Amino acid sequence: MRTKTHLFVAALGLTAVLGIGQEIVEEIVAIVNDDVITFSEFKKEYDTRAQIATAQVKGEELEKYLAQLKSQLMDMMITDKLLLQLAKEKNLNVTESVKNAVEKIKKQNNLESDDDLKRALLNQGLEWDTWLKQLEEDALRQTVVGQEVNRLIVLDDAEVVDYYRKHQPEFVEPDEYTVRAIYLTMENIPAADLEAKKKEIDDKLRSGADFAEISGTYSDAPIKETKGNLGTLKKGELEKTLQMALEKLKKGDIASWIQAKAGWYLLKMEDKKDSRQLLFETAKPTIEQKLYEERQAVKLKEFLDTVKKRSYIKILKPNPLG
Repeated sequence: MRTKTHLFVAALGLTAVLGIGQEIVEEIVAIVNDDVITFSEFKKEYDTRAQIATAQVKGEELEKYLAQLKSQLMDMMITDKLLLQLAKEKNLNVTESVKNAVEKIKKQNNLESDDDLKRALLNQGLEWDTWLKQLEEDALRQTVVGQEVNRLIVLDDAEVVDYYRKHQPEFVEPDEYTVRAIYLTMENIPAADLEAKKKEIDDKLRSGADFAEISGTYSDAPIKETKGNLGTLKKGELEKTLQMALEKLKKGDIASWIQAKAGWYLLKMEDKKDSRQLLFETAKPTIEQKLYEERQAVKLKEFLDTVKKRSYIKILKPNPLG
């Protein structure tokens, strides 16, 4: 990768920004060796990532993400350019890998042909050629990182064992409950009617009625259809008031009625497993993944820092979106 100043690209950048003697067609916000990042390219990348985030998170979390994205996107795009330049220098070919990725995506989404996939992409506002190019570029960047970083990472078994020995609390399975419930909503139900229904349920259970059948008869949606089967839950997965009640129960016990945010619950502990230490062989894959990712982050930063030092990078507009 060349280290000299690229005068032609730099001059092009100034002309585009200042519009010397002509109308501004495009604004260049950064120069990366012989490539440029334009304002429209930057904005399109920001808008795409923001749109995805908006569909996944809301409120303060979204605001925090968008602020972070604005401050970090320039560096991310520069890094992407550098990795693609390296891929070009290495004459990497990812045709087969892209083909396999496309086939995998079609299979995962039950699509029979490329035409089916194209239609599905259009429904999401994505053009086939643009999407395919992005897929290829992602594969090229991943290949460069794989060759320059990942293949150099080696984990020693002794490290994994040592981590397990020193971090025992990380590998404790919490209490596990198999729970069935009777649920009564409080919405639009007079208090007297609710109390009468609870008493009727209590009387039937005391007379030996089956808990599951009672739940199927008396419970409100959404648990009526499953006869109150909440499945297997781990400590901490339930609302706090329900969690506190479960902790006091033994297998076969039924708690007193509990008022929670959504309504009234009667809980039955069908099975209970106390917290337990995971065996090393069970914890080993998790430890290996954690150590690998930690080492990869360090090695990747070192690699990218080296690449950036030997490259010509000029940021003309650090905050393109203001």
